[in-house]
Amino acid sequence: MSARPRTQHDLVPRPARVHAVERLTGSMVRTTLRDVDGADPAAPSSLAALPAPGPEDHVKVFLPDPATGELHAPTVAPDGGLQRPTGVVSVSREMTVRATRSVDGVAEVDIDWVLHDGGGPAADWAARAAAGDELVLAGPRFSQGVPDGIERLTLTVDETGLPAAARWVAAVGPDVRVTAIVEIGDDTDEDHVESELAHADVEILYRTDGPGQLAEAVRSLGALDDGEHVVALGEAGDLTPVRRHLRHELGLGPERVTVAGYWRRGTVNLDPDQPLDPTDPD
Repeated sequence: MSARPRTQHDLVPRPARVHAVERLTGSMVRTTLRDVDGADPAAPSSLAALPAPGPEDHVKVFLPDPATGELHAPTVAPDGGLQRPTGVVSVSREMTVRATRSVDGVAEVDIDWVLHDGGGPAADWAARAAAGDELVLAGPRFSQGVPDGIERLTLTVDETGLPAAARWVAAVGPDVRVTAIVEIGDDTDEDHVESELAHADVEILYRTDGPGQLAEAVRSLGALDDGEHVVALGEAGDLTPVRRHLRHELGLGPERVTVAGYWRRGTVNLDPDQPLDPTDPD
């Protein structure tokens, strides 16, 4: 199995507006975005130019100040990074691009939001999002494609990893056998999970049944097949033992394992590109 191809992208802020909102489950909302009114659809800052070929491609979403409702967009710094405006509140979250498409020549981008217990600026915004609301997308910084030679795919995710998991299933195609272990809360609809994951063989775990379920479910799989790739996405603390089992107990190389923490209990705005377990040198 080959290493995952990686492509670097320029960071470009892209103003967008909400075109439609769909309540997927009790705790998940999908916003469909289009360019703001008057935007040039051929410009690099348009949604049509947003590159998201990889299943886990994510963008930094800038939201309005919760107190004032004002949206403070970033600019591109001389070093190519993003520069936030000073003296104002700039709220952002890393979000997976669920889908991109063109509808009658108009570019659309779907973002799925998980409404975590206790809320927060992003969850509160998503819960009340309505057509016409504006925000800014920046990124992705890079894309990672699917490696060649996958003969079987195992997914281990919670709701935050579900959009990327759905893209993995689509990327490998119907000829690849897919097993998906998905941990959800009581307010997430099992039918939605199974619909998103198409032809995958899905096992549902409920978070209320206690911690450590994802790691135990992965251990129960035993030895993995040659040509099998494992993707684990979700809460960083839950996935740390999953990664240790795959990398150290089973001895799988990085070309066969993709693990990323999308959020961490007690941490605000976790960067999914940061190491899952900083204490592990491998």
